[in-house]
Amino acid sequence: MVKIAPQANPPVCRIMDFGKYKYELSKKEKEARKKQKVISVKEVRLSPKIEDHDLTVKANNTIKFLTSGDKVKVTLKFRGREMGYVSLGYEVMEKFTQLISQVGVVEKKPLMEGKSMIMILAPKNA
Repeated sequence: MVKIAPQANPPVCRIMDFGKYKYELSKKEKEARKKQKVISVKEVRLSPKIEDHDLTVKANNTIKFLTSGDKVKVTLKFRGREMGYVSLGYEVMEKFTQLISQVGVVEKKPLMEGKSMIMILAPKNA
């Protein structure tokens, strides 16, 4: 005798093979896990003094990540006296978002966290 719905009033029970019941439950769980999509977060690191070609290469890598359905965390690190030129960092982030605007959208705008500026991008269709 196996309780099928113990929260029901009165509880629902059935006489059956418990091993077979557990096997069927595990099959249902496995099937549900197959259908779910796992979104991972990839990271791209930039610097405030990055050249245009390097920026386009990083943008192309980001486009690959976004088209495969992953989110992208863009980190811009400031070192030493670069902290005085945070506005350059915002400009680099703005250029970067323009380069990937075809496939991605900004989920979290660029914000300073300590010595780094962080922005999160998501695929456009999701």
